[in-house]
Amino acid sequence: MSDLPKSVYLNEEGPREGFQIEAETIPTARKIELIDRLAQTGLRHIQVASFVNPRAVPGMADADMVVKGFRHVPGVEFTALWLNQKGFQRALGHSGRLAINGSLNLYASDAFLMRNQNRIPAQQRAAQHELIAMYQAAGVRVKRGFISAAFGCNFEGDIAPAHVVRLVGELLHIAAEHGETIDHIGLGDTMAWATPRSIKRVVGAVREAYPDQHLLLHLHDTRGMGIANAFAGLEMGVRMFDSAVAGLGGCPFAGHQGAAGNVCTEDLVFMSEEMGIATGVDLDALIDCARLAEDIVGHPLPGAVMRGGGLKKYRTALSASRSS
Repeated sequence: MSDLPKSVYLNEEGPREGFQIEAETIPTARKIELIDRLAQTGLRHIQVASFVNPRAVPGMADADMVVKGFRHVPGVEFTALWLNQKGFQRALGHSGRLAINGSLNLYASDAFLMRNQNRIPAQQRAAQHELIAMYQAAGVRVKRGFISAAFGCNFEGDIAPAHVVRLVGELLHIAAEHGETIDHIGLGDTMAWATPRSIKRVVGAVREAYPDQHLLLHLHDTRGMGIANAFAGLEMGVRMFDSAVAGLGGCPFAGHQGAAGNVCTEDLVFMSEEMGIATGVDLDALIDCARLAEDIVGHPLPGAVMRGGGLKKYRTALSASRSS
């Protein structure tokens, strides 16, 4: 495990990833309550909402109110998601509340692109140039590139690592054409096809082609592979992950009812810290947030550490008993 990072950076996506898929309407005040609690845990990045068509994603109809309502905490980057120019303009209207970072997105699956964006690949590529022009006009730099369905697709099947490498190259080239340098590339397991083996194959292929490129993993847990895939990513030296408190969420366009959210934040924090990898997160405070999230949605969530707890209290008790 010589490639293990010394620390990891977590992009908490629960408030967006989770509340977008809930069947019941979540009150705006409760969304804000969770965001405010998460901001006190040591997390440095929280994605609070997405600016999308409320007819397609009703759970995000109150995105503007959520952004206006949370308490700003120094040192925490609050962000939102958008998928097109209209969504970006809405986010830009909250530039005093949100960190506005440009993002580009290509899809490894043409079928999922059509289902999610109603576009063909040529249209998606053209849209990235348009997005950069809009970012630059607003004084926003492009920070992240992202490949959706990088490990497999319910509508198209397995995705070849070489195809993902080509798309990474396209993203970097599109950005460079406009004088932009992408900070990191996200690889999305959008429909939970990844296994530890495929994580290592895809990450390894991208690393071989672009050894200096920082990578992020966006892992869904539909088949229970989220934490195992995160472990494989850590072994490959990946130090950036999207995650969701308590395992909230799922993709509304994935095509199956059991679509789960991102890898569970507190489970990932627990595993990382036990491996000697710093997260900067207070695990006990995060567990309290996970229990709050479960109370807000009103049904069980898949996080494991929120039920079993961490090991600190046991170690403290054992140490005290041995020293007495």
